Amino acid sequence: MTTRTVYLFCSAAPPVFEVAAVIESLQAGGWDVCLGLTPAAASWIEESLSGLATLTGHPVRWQYRSPGEPDTWPAADVILFAPATFNSVNSWAAGLTSAFVVGVAAEAIGKRIPIVAMPCLNAAYARHPQFEQSVETLRSAGVTVLYGGDTGAGAGFVPNQPGEQPPEGFPWRIALDAVEASVTP
Repeated sequence: MTTRTVYLFCSAAPPVFEVAAVIESLQAGGWDVCLGLTPAAASWIEESLSGLATLTGHPVRWQYRSPGEPDTWPAADVILFAPATFNSVNSWAAGLTSAFVVGVAAEAIGKRIPIVAMPCLNAAYARHPQFEQSVETLRSAGVTVLYGGDTGAGAGFVPNQPGEQPPEGFPWRIALDAVEASVTP
């Protein structure tokens, strides 16, 4: 059986605390998982980083490699960027790659690696005019952005009001299904 590799990238949003279960779900589907985090997400789950590296069998990364340092991850077949915060989505769409995961995701567009992204933000951030433009920029670049309550290919996360949790939680199953669909001929 051929191993398929998914890069799971997470920003600092509450669903990052569910990342171990997401990794296990991906592994149960036959995926080799490499976990990348924004620096803020890495600080949020700092106590779990060693265990997550053991779970994936790969180092958890949140910083760029130094020049000449070998890449320890296998090549990605697909990237799942979830949760992707307001900052990560806007930085990625604008090509601002100071965060490792945003830089890899930006480069993946040019490499034509399938990418699935699911934002996680509240309705106040979602009303900012730049956010919708960023979503459209990423979609026009070929990224599957799972955002909004429609039933089409873009269905996904629906923003909640500031300070409230979405009533049904973060829709990880939609994201995992989209990962599978992105590499199925």
